[in-house]
Amino acid sequence: MRVIVFVKATQDSEAGVMPDTELLAAMGRFNEELVKAGVMQAGEGLHPSSRGKRVRFSGPKRHVIDGPFSETKELVAGFWIWQVASMDEAVEWVKRCPNPMPGDSEIEIRPVFEAEDFGAEFTPELRDQEERLRAEIAGRG
Repeated sequence: MRVIVFVKATQDSEAGVMPDTELLAAMGRFNEELVKAGVMQAGEGLHPSSRGKRVRFSGPKRHVIDGPFSETKELVAGFWIWQVASMDEAVEWVKRCPNPMPGDSEIEIRPVFEAEDFGAEFTPELRDQEERLRAEIAGRG
């Protein structure tokens, strides 16, 4: 199963406080473990929400909202995409992760939808399109 692992933002990450060398090294070692185990597919840190935008949809209308966004506990400071055997395995990996922030922090794990999760609504034509797009993306790497 694939999961996305969110490193939740903190006041420090939203203020643009960068990790120190010790934390960067610890996270680098953790990422190496993930790669060697065949778990990590992608992972990146994100700039503070002050550099972001949101687009709110209301029927056919679109409204662009400039950051920063006020509710820090709902923001993401970074992410990984992992391939794991189970949610329990993902939890065990997260428990091994260095604390990603200088103070208290939180990491959220969510399963990624797979084709079979969509049932009959995911027609053979849609499945073919999805496979074609994934192959095109993979070919760019």
